[in-house]
Amino acid sequence: MITVRENTTLVGVSELRKGIDKILEKAQEGIVIIEKRHKPAAVLMSNEEYQHIQNILEISEDLVLGFIADERFKNSKERDYVDIENLLK
Repeated sequence: MITVRENTTLVGVSELRKGIDKILEKAQEGIVIIEKRHKPAAVLMSNEEYQHIQNILEISEDLVLGFIADERFKNSKERDYVDIENLLK
């Protein structure tokens, strides 16, 4: 196990098999990168960190979709819309 930054640790797959409890503790403190043949294969992190990242992604997606919707609205014309009466026919 090698700490490469304050909150990032590298762990080999063989080390993962032997010391899962200690590695899970490290994942609560920061990010654990699991390497297979000296290449990153997976990342472990606390569920709290994962949820935080998911929330950021959802907010970012909402912002992007909002900008796309705003652009479409600004560039649309009345003929681009269907009124409810015609839609229900």
